[in-house]
Amino acid sequence: MAIRRIKTGDASCLYKLAKPVVKFDEKLGDLLDDMAETMYHAEGVGLAGPQVGVLRRVVVIDCSAERDGLIEAVNPEIIYTEGEQAGMEGCLSFPDEQGWVVRPNIAVMRAFDRHGNEFELRGEGLLARAMLHECDHLDGKVYKRLVVPTPEDYKEEE
Repeated sequence: MAIRRIKTGDASCLYKLAKPVVKFDEKLGDLLDDMAETMYHAEGVGLAGPQVGVLRRVVVIDCSAERDGLIEAVNPEIIYTEGEQAGMEGCLSFPDEQGWVVRPNIAVMRAFDRHGNEFELRGEGLLARAMLHECDHLDGKVYKRLVVPTPEDYKEEE
């Protein structure tokens, strides 16, 4: 395993559509291992292929407090959303920046594991936010383009 360099800011790979994975092989396993190690090293809760310069539809997520709940998703797609949540969101590709983002509170994702086995995952709260955030990366969307005014922006000055 190796820690990969996280692409930041204006790196063109962050704004491109990632291609589906077609080969479930050792190279894919190595990529997923490297991405997990990179995410944990950077103290993030998710990382997508384009963030490490790989335009493939792969993400890793771990929202657990113990950092022992790794989710690997290959060719993920969001198949259902419900509700709404709003909160500050950050991104490893935009260090030291955050923005107020409104997203669904529940999300269901269909994906494959590293061996090509299909699964579905239901996430709520932070897990839903992470699933949606990372899947956005695969479509060349970054959270900074989703930022909306916070409730504090509407408060009148006294």
